[in-house]
Amino acid sequence: MNEANATVILKKGEGWLLKSGGLWIFDNEIDRIEGTFINGDVVKVADFDGWPLGKGYINMNSKIRVRVLTRSKEDVIDTAFLRRRLAAAWDYRKHTVDTSSCRVVFGEADFLPGITIDKYEDVLVVESLALGIDRMKGQIIDLLKEILAEDGITIRGVYERSDAKERLKEGMERISGFIGEPFDTQVPITENGVRYLVDVAEGQKTGFFLDQKYNRKAIWPMAKGARVLDCFTHTGSFALNAAAAGAADVTAVDASEAALCQAERNAELNGYSFVSGKKAGESFSGEDMVNETGNTLRFKAADLVELLPAMEAAGDEFDLVILDPPAFAKSRQNVKNAEKGYRKINRAGMKLVKDGGYFATCSCSHFMTRELFEKMLREAAREAHVRLRQIEARTQGPDHPILWTAAESSYLKFYIFQVIKN
Repeated sequence: MNEANATVILKKGEGWLLKSGGLWIFDNEIDRIEGTFINGDVVKVADFDGWPLGKGYINMNSKIRVRVLTRSKEDVIDTAFLRRRLAAAWDYRKHTVDTSSCRVVFGEADFLPGITIDKYEDVLVVESLALGIDRMKGQIIDLLKEILAEDGITIRGVYERSDAKERLKEGMERISGFIGEPFDTQVPITENGVRYLVDVAEGQKTGFFLDQKYNRKAIWPMAKGARVLDCFTHTGSFALNAAAAGAADVTAVDASEAALCQAERNAELNGYSFVSGKKAGESFSGEDMVNETGNTLRFKAADLVELLPAMEAAGDEFDLVILDPPAFAKSRQNVKNAEKGYRKINRAGMKLVKDGGYFATCSCSHFMTRELFEKMLREAAREAHVRLRQIEARTQGPDHPILWTAAESSYLKFYIFQVIKN
């Protein structure tokens, strides 16, 4: 890492986000830059009158011109600094979550802006989205391995999933691959007592959605003995939690046959087998699966926007319906269209819940705020002619901490309702 002899000086009246506890300085907030640097260097930040505001790394290619690492002018951004940040992040997880598989570093919310590190048992998956932190990436990984080793955890492999489009905004290439020695990228994990194979090389994001861990557990009381519909199941996580809770019959739907193939393999790991007697393989089957107690689980490949209204027209009803869609709102500009999409699938999902049954729904888009999401749910319920009785309003797991001065760290909304039709 390189601490340049340069100072970014803000315009008068700017830097409100930083001054209120945030970590970003945008290009239009800067008056001038004194000294020399190269993109990715750590620079000092000062207010218009010279008052020191901290240090962060700079990138002239990005609209987020500086990502602040510390608000102390005394901090030296060196190995000891990074170790303190990483040790604090790990200590926080040890006090708040099951650490067998969890997010160990969550970027800005752990005061290491631009980097995410997930731990799947003894494998780390790294996503680096900013130039400055990318230059520190190797050292961060080595330090984190040392910290975990102090607790008896030996990391056998590291995989990089820095393939998001955000890197292009930083003037960086999208990359993925092994950091260090190759290993089997199908990583077995156990969460809530449910077993999965996580594909860290080809799975979405870093391979698995760890942020829903405790939300998946929250549906257990409603799933016991129930007929369940899990929409946007991906690799089967909500469906398998419902099955583990004792659901009598689970139908899980997704548009991706590749994801559903993985879901069938995951079901097999949890004691389900095909009625036909064949084994889960490299291609999606879609056949019914049963466990030793006779409970049924099936995965279905379909476009849910079309399937849900068709199921309602056919008079289908479920004890529990779960909606876990991808982020419909990926920018502020498409929030209005996203709201329409959310309302359509939620209205259809509510109609499929029997009177007195249960409905779990969520949004993982930061731009779809809690207020907008709740407004959408009220409108969907009115259009579906149902009343919603709230059981829980939840968010992402504690290993994805919400830093109140970093709005982007708060993104997941998860609600469980009882649906009243009379």
